[in-house]
Amino acid sequence: MPSAERPLSPHLQIYRPQLTSVLSIVHRLTGVGLALGLVALGSWLVAAALGPGPFSAIQAIAGSWMGQLMLLIWAYALFYHLCNGIRHLCWDAGWGFSLRAVYASGWTVVVVALVLTAATWMTGRHGGFGAR
Repeated sequence: MPSAERPLSPHLQIYRPQLTSVLSIVHRLTGVGLALGLVALGSWLVAAALGPGPFSAIQAIAGSWMGQLMLLIWAYALFYHLCNGIRHLCWDAGWGFSLRAVYASGWTVVVVALVLTAATWMTGRHGGFGAR
């Protein structure tokens, strides 16, 4: 019979999160966030097809500080999920399984996603996408 003091399996109160587990959870969360973002993108496209009234209404939401924050988070989720997917493809090919490589590639995913997000937002804000 198991001891009453010891849990039968690890749980969040005693299990210390590691980089690998946190990145795995974030990968799943970004996948869900990307799916929700696609619903928002679809709504934006439908509003554009319906005409200037609905489009300006959804543009007002997207242009608000909350809308901009959600777009920024969605952009990071996109780049994080992309970079981590490439990392998983490397693992599928049998590369990068040492503990050192796993941690290095994990931090690389986080940093590259941040850099890509910042570059995208700076380009979009400063006239890189056909601004006048």
